[in-house]
Amino acid sequence: MTVPEATDDELLSQLRLHLVNGIGPRHSQLLLEHFGSAAGVLGASLAQLEEVAGVGPKIALSIAASKLGRDAEQELEEAHKLGVKLLRRGSAEYPKAIERICDPPLLLYCQGDIQPQDELAVAIVGSRRCTVYGRQQAEKFANSLARAGVTIVSGLARGIDAAAHQGALTGGGRTIAVMGTGLAEVYPPEHRELAGQVAAHGALLTEFKLHQTPHAGHFPQRNRIISGLSVAVVVIEAGRSSGALHTARHAMEQGREVLAVPGRIDSLASEGCHDLIRDGVTLIRHVDDILAAIGPLTKPISVASDSGETVHSLRELSLNEIERHILNLIGADPTLQDEIIFRSQMEPPRVISTLTVLEMKRLIRRQPGGFFIRSPW
Repeated sequence: MTVPEATDDELLSQLRLHLVNGIGPRHSQLLLEHFGSAAGVLGASLAQLEEVAGVGPKIALSIAASKLGRDAEQELEEAHKLGVKLLRRGSAEYPKAIERICDPPLLLYCQGDIQPQDELAVAIVGSRRCTVYGRQQAEKFANSLARAGVTIVSGLARGIDAAAHQGALTGGGRTIAVMGTGLAEVYPPEHRELAGQVAAHGALLTEFKLHQTPHAGHFPQRNRIISGLSVAVVVIEAGRSSGALHTARHAMEQGREVLAVPGRIDSLASEGCHDLIRDGVTLIRHVDDILAAIGPLTKPISVASDSGETVHSLRELSLNEIERHILNLIGADPTLQDEIIFRSQMEPPRVISTLTVLEMKRLIRRQPGGFFIRSPW
């Protein structure tokens, strides 16, 4: 059997380790820290393996047995046939936002592609048993954010998740689905066509092996990746037992913004959202509330992969084309008004009025001598 050229020995060793039953992200991390590499883990004796916290005789034997089979080679071959890439933690393709969360997966399976612009992502999550109102709100928010250049992240589940993905696709934007199953086992099965559309306009991601079938414990586990990929999580129609609240908790632990859309005050479907709002989470009425709530980004991000324009704050996405053009002529260093007018190639009155609008929106600051600087927040 021929292994795809893009693979190497360390990837194969990591995949062997990844496929061992009973080894999760935390075990993988401890083993790699102890032995230095996946190959080092596989080359260790049973006694050496059992020195690692949480690794008992059963897991140690499973690791030793993984060297004897060809499960990893077969998994790589099938992934290659399906057009699925394995993203190694620490590689250029692995999402940097996920590397920064607690217990990131050793490997991610990806169908589609992750682009730099996906760093500007918002997750939309909620109930599988949503109402018409919830579905409408999810589609509306996803559509508007996608049109503004924001990637929409969700979990491909029924209800709010599906509406969010569909809204992003309708808006002509990018969307990422983080699955709680393997990529060869789309769940729910009626979303197979939607999964194909997501892969064509973003990516399907999972940490689970190709043929992993649905398991109740895997969906809460994948939620940390949904929130980890995003700068904010928007919760729509979550009851008090909704898995969307797990995503919200992960987001809080990861330092992401959590936002909630209210429902009717007597709606059981929105009780979880109302609890979040009562406890201090930002109430969301429209897209501008999301943009305002996010505030500054940790670093400038390109609006599109083929665009020279960048945003420092999601509030900038509510600007029109002229406002954004003028804003991108102003940096952290003072820029003279006459220079802005010259570089804009626009009529001076139009530039001056736009500068006033940007100043009122607190995106730029006026300095003595007719200079402007970009606001740091």
